[in-house]
Amino acid sequence: MFFVANQSARLIATKIDFQRALRAWYRVHARKLPWRELPSLYQTVVSEFMLQQTQVKTVLPYLARWLIELPDFAALAAAPESRVLKLWEGLGYYSRARNLHRLAQQVVAWPELRRTPEAWRELPGVGPYTAAAITSISFGAAAACVDGNVVRILARLTADATEFRDSASAAKIFAPLAVALLPADTPGDHNQAMMELGATVCFRQKPLCLTCPVRGFCAAAKRGEPEAFPRLAPKRIEQRTVTRAWCERDGALLLHRAAAGARRFANIHELPTPEQAGLAPAKVAFGTLLAKKRRAITRFQITESIHAVPAPRGKLRAELVWVPLASIGAITLSGPHRRWIAEILQRRAP
Repeated sequence: MFFVANQSARLIATKIDFQRALRAWYRVHARKLPWRELPSLYQTVVSEFMLQQTQVKTVLPYLARWLIELPDFAALAAAPESRVLKLWEGLGYYSRARNLHRLAQQVVAWPELRRTPEAWRELPGVGPYTAAAITSISFGAAAACVDGNVVRILARLTADATEFRDSASAAKIFAPLAVALLPADTPGDHNQAMMELGATVCFRQKPLCLTCPVRGFCAAAKRGEPEAFPRLAPKRIEQRTVTRAWCERDGALLLHRAAAGARRFANIHELPTPEQAGLAPAKVAFGTLLAKKRRAITRFQITESIHAVPAPRGKLRAELVWVPLASIGAITLSGPHRRWIAEILQRRAP
């Protein structure tokens, strides 16, 4: 701990040189992204919500469509939730879209715009990182962003060998150092530069140390072991299997629509499980296998198999709906299920 404290003190003592080196690199090498090219509070907010747990390359086409359909807070606030979810379809974690929708409704109701991280943290879906990003970029607030990228940079700069439970717990420990390194005049640019450095140079594996603009300040690079930091406890992966039923009737597909009050997938359609469809699990499992898919969600590794089976008899449960195959594009499906359905239909197309 003495070594880490000493390294942090040295870094803070030379922070002006650190800030200059980082800023000079960022001005030349920053990616040309829409929220940087034509910055606005609205675009910053929407992009920050979309970028939560999603890569930049995935977000770009979604953001472009979103801004055409919902160009400002007023348009978003007035839009029906179904439209918001449809535009979000495929980005996953739909609570982000609902929180963004509710945030817009609260922002347009403000008598005057609020500019502090504390005020923004009162809004739906806005945590410490998002509040710092929005207010530092849009209003020049002295708030440091500490996400996984920044944790990785700070852990390497100080060669901090502490084993953290996860990135979130590490962020809390590194927050004071991030604040100490923040320049008073350009906090937004500094935050973006730190995140850019983590995303394009200071990779988790095989970091580009030889081209890093702050290599001279990095204790881990001097020790020749940057990949040793940060030290995060290994994730415990849990295996899960899910069976899905593919039921067709008169050119329509049976889908399960989550209840409006559901925590994660409210009003989102998916292929039903046997239990949701009112079918015997064994009967579905012995149906023709149409596809087997694997995906990861947080700590879960999920294997899903889709089987063609006859439609259930009798009255359907309220959450089950028959959707004409020609209208699949008009409803809101979870991203994986849209891909799977499209793939199955494409395979059997003449």
